[in-house]
Amino acid sequence: MEGRRSSDEGEERGSLGFTDIWMREKHHLLYSKATHHPFILSISNGTLHISSFKRWLGQDYLFVRQFIPFVASILIKSWKEAVDNSDMDLILSGLASLNDEISWFKKEASKWDIVLSDIIPQESNQDYSRFLESLTNSEIDYPVVLTALWAIEVVYQESFSLCLKDDSKTPPELLEACHRWGNEEFKQYCCLLQRTTDRYLEKAPINVVAKAEEVFVRVLENEVKFWNMSYDVFALHMIVKSVRNETFYSLCECLAANHVMFRMYTARPF
Repeated sequence: MEGRRSSDEGEERGSLGFTDIWMREKHHLLYSKATHHPFILSISNGTLHISSFKRWLGQDYLFVRQFIPFVASILIKSWKEAVDNSDMDLILSGLASLNDEISWFKKEASKWDIVLSDIIPQESNQDYSRFLESLTNSEIDYPVVLTALWAIEVVYQESFSLCLKDDSKTPPELLEACHRWGNEEFKQYCCLLQRTTDRYLEKAPINVVAKAEEVFVRVLENEVKFWNMSYDVFALHMIVKSVRNETFYSLCECLAANHVMFRMYTARPF
């Protein structure tokens, strides 16, 4: 039966929770793409062009503003469906931290001369935001939205923690951003989210677990697309650096500086 769990399913998984199996085994390659993306690796090795960082900063600011209603919807679900108050406390702590996060984005934008009111959400950002909005539906099961929240947070934590390793060459001006999501306290928050998510998945019907896994994959795919969107500026910059024609080089540098992407042209209908 679709709605019932197989009696020996737990034995097959051993001591691993669903999230560990998805993250470390079944969807390891996609998870690695999301957490070890060239955008992150280029921060870590000190080669990221600042135009890429600025593009990410502006787009992520817009995303967080869409992320807040999503987390708020989970808080309401936890009030209705959680088995104890610890769920609400955990989710509320994450929601409260987003106010500080918004303030940080504004401060960073000022530092980098970014006018946030002028930022236009790119297609990848819009798609991700629409996906989150779809999860605010009251009919979406609680374990499913918990999975999405944990996946979104853990991708950032694991990604930016790479930039804080002893052998990293992260530029000093980008360290604050890396510390924001790569720090130990945020890691503990993600671990608590993971344990909470697994606790509900263990008791959930098979069809709910399947939906949660599907959402986990969707989050990873959206994260990769979001990184791609930011990294394209850097990739364009490296391409034009290799071009010897000075006129074309100057033109492409101008396009890169204004965040005009080659993909925007090639995606146009003819």
